[in-house]
Amino acid sequence: MSAAQNKRICEIELDEKSIISRSAEVEHERRVAIFDLLEENHFDPQTKYEGDYDGPYKVVLSLIEDRLSMEIFSDQDQLLETIILPLKSFRRVIKEYFMICESYFNAIKKASPSQIEAIDMGRRGLHNEGSEILRERLEDKIALDLNTARRLFTLICVLQIR
Repeated sequence: MSAAQNKRICEIELDEKSIISRSAEVEHERRVAIFDLLEENHFDPQTKYEGDYDGPYKVVLSLIEDRLSMEIFSDQDQLLETIILPLKSFRRVIKEYFMICESYFNAIKKASPSQIEAIDMGRRGLHNEGSEILRERLEDKIALDLNTARRLFTLICVLQIR
């Protein structure tokens, strides 16, 4: 496997201790995000790890108080690094994203296709905004492509559901 092919997440886990239950829609979004992420992603930590390890990576996402913890492991389960990000910069976009997702899930049941499409465009716009915030916050720590950031943002949102 080439070095570029190694710069990816091979396994991802959500620490879900605080999550009691979630709706079928949210569970579906979680499963799709994980499946899509593992199918194709670009994840390139900027830290030089012991032994020049350069992937692939196992990642565990969790919430610690009001911060995101991203534990990065080698494919042999050696902890390489833990990145902690304050979630303050995500609050507004996550709140708005939750609101529009609720509207979207309700619209699917009873709205016209054009109404659903309009809501979905807004939902995708907020999702892109959250993904860009994540890329900016991780800029000096991890290089991510947009699709990887989008899927990670989805998983961050899933962790936020109480």
